[in-house]
Amino acid sequence: MRVLLVEDDPSVAGGVIDGLGVGFTVTHVQSGAAALNQNLDEIDVLLLDLGLPDMDGTDVCREIRKTSQKPIIVVSARGDEIDRVLSLEMGADDYLVKPFGMRELVARIRAVMRRTGSGPAEPETASDALREIHGLTVDTRTQRVELNGDEIHLTPKEFELVVYLSDDPGAVYRRQDILHDVWQTTWYGTSKTLDAHIAAIRKKLGAASWIESVRGVGFRFGGPA
Repeated sequence: MRVLLVEDDPSVAGGVIDGLGVGFTVTHVQSGAAALNQNLDEIDVLLLDLGLPDMDGTDVCREIRKTSQKPIIVVSARGDEIDRVLSLEMGADDYLVKPFGMRELVARIRAVMRRTGSGPAEPETASDALREIHGLTVDTRTQRVELNGDEIHLTPKEFELVVYLSDDPGAVYRRQDILHDVWQTTWYGTSKTLDAHIAAIRKKLGAASWIESVRGVGFRFGGPA
């Protein structure tokens, strides 16, 4: 995946580049002007800091949106609601506050790519569609789930949830992100629908450890106890 990183702090940029690692090709620029001079057809997603030396990141976002719909994730130390709202209104697809974990950044990138339908349009092969985690086989092509060779019968939404969470085993997914990406909704109240589906999946897989609760955050896909 090709990433354009717009970040003026070399230490932060270095950490992101090292943290993304295999599977990501990162182009790094340190100013808004340099970002606007890039050929956006050659990237898949843009990571944008707000506090740039020559212009505010929200202005960069607004200018890019005049000609391109490439996914933009704002990565900033500004955590105030007004900064989040303004960035989203200027066209950003997501907002991540520094400091952050690399697993969360990768999960956000993947979530934005799924929501926007962006990225390289490569046909899914049988091997791409198949994932195996601790004896659990998830086949997105046939929409079948098997545990140690026995088929597990899931509802369509339960299957979507298993596919979503098992995309990066061990990574923590926030409740709000799961509801947004799996249910295509923004949910600010209780999330009993999500909890009910998680409980049903755990029961069918035979152990709560398959989907671990992370208190105050969300869930991670684990494995058998």
